[in-house]
Amino acid sequence: MRAIRHGFGAFASVAVLLTGIAVAAEVRAAPAPAEELTAAAPAADEPENFGASCRTVVQGSRVTAYCQNPYPGTDSVRLHVECERWWDVDTDSAPVEVGPADYARVSGRCWKEVRSAWVTHQPAEPAPVRGSSGT
Repeated sequence: MRAIRHGFGAFASVAVLLTGIAVAAEVRAAPAPAEELTAAAPAADEPENFGASCRTVVQGSRVTAYCQNPYPGTDSVRLHVECERWWDVDTDSAPVEVGPADYARVSGRCWKEVRSAWVTHQPAEPAPVRGSSGT
């Protein structure tokens, strides 16, 4: 009886590991662009490099995204979780700002199994500049 429990634990660990690898592969796979983009220099007011580097970890019904921003611009990241069951509610996190050289952790969950999870990026809104009235 004891050997069966240890065997089941090993089987369950391998199943969770393979599920995590499959979800990670889905998250990393991005569809090809629909149209060819022409190579152009970035606009003067847009930074050339942008976006926090994020990795997602699925543990059972919970998903956690760990994001680190190596660039000088602030990135606003959101975690999106799609659940396997039709009755389970998919979730989108609130935007979390990841400043330059900053780190953030965003989490979400399903009631049952996770089908897929991904992170979206958007430049954070710059704070309004307060200046003198000039009168």
